[in-house]
Amino acid sequence: MSRPPFLTLPAGARGHRLRTARGEFAVHDVRPFSAARGTVLLLPGFTGSKEDFIALLEPIAAAGFRAVAVDGRGQYESPGPRQEAAYQQDELAKDALAQATALTATTEDPVHLLGHSLGGLIARAALLRDPGAFASLTIMSSGPAAISATQQARTKLLIDALTVMDMESVWQAMRELDPPEAADEASPPDVREFLHQRWIGTVPEQLIATGRQLNGEPDRVGELAGVRMPTHVLSGEVDYAWPVALMDEMAERLSARRTVIAGAGHSPNAEEPQATAEALTAFWRSLG
Repeated sequence: MSRPPFLTLPAGARGHRLRTARGEFAVHDVRPFSAARGTVLLLPGFTGSKEDFIALLEPIAAAGFRAVAVDGRGQYESPGPRQEAAYQQDELAKDALAQATALTATTEDPVHLLGHSLGGLIARAALLRDPGAFASLTIMSSGPAAISATQQARTKLLIDALTVMDMESVWQAMRELDPPEAADEASPPDVREFLHQRWIGTVPEQLIATGRQLNGEPDRVGELAGVRMPTHVLSGEVDYAWPVALMDEMAERLSARRTVIAGAGHSPNAEEPQATAEALTAFWRSLG
């Protein structure tokens, strides 16, 4: 899971609930001090939340863009029903479109869409559903189709556990089976407690439904290439969910900008946020 380096919002940022035609979503929202060059909508990954982008907010705003990081339905502080059908990919794509519509309701700023990991698959589905809703697409640490075989097996184990155990029991079981990493022990106490509370706050049916999506996602790169949307594929040097070589190939198929963040793994947004923000904002600025 993505591990934010800290939890304090930067100056000028605020947490609030974004009202849309499909309900309210918890967001972190920061605007630039001068006129915005555009708005960036940030979709988190599997087991993630808006906090995964917290270290990107200040540098994105400093580059002249409004940044809005969202908890998807059923993620952490955004409510969601206890039915798996509510979290099918098409439903989550419609949510992203509704969020973009709400963000442009009072401004003509273009919306640049970014999805991390699972969020990349949702972002792709949203863009394919309505390409005109977005000015660009950034796919961060997300591949062309299903996750790697090893991760599919791990995700299936998690899905099976979630169908018979409560969230706290699953959390404790994960801690026993997969001892805390050094990064976990090095994290501030408030971040470690946040990771626990985020897990408890997530709707289990959301994890079950989206876990199945990760395991069964088809290759839709050909469809996306046909849209001819300005696209950026960004990842770390290594990735446990999708081989980096697959992301290289996907970028070629999309004729997309390709960025590899040195020293980063699956979550360059949290692991190397400054270099990641510089690469992202350079892409958005290049679009005019």
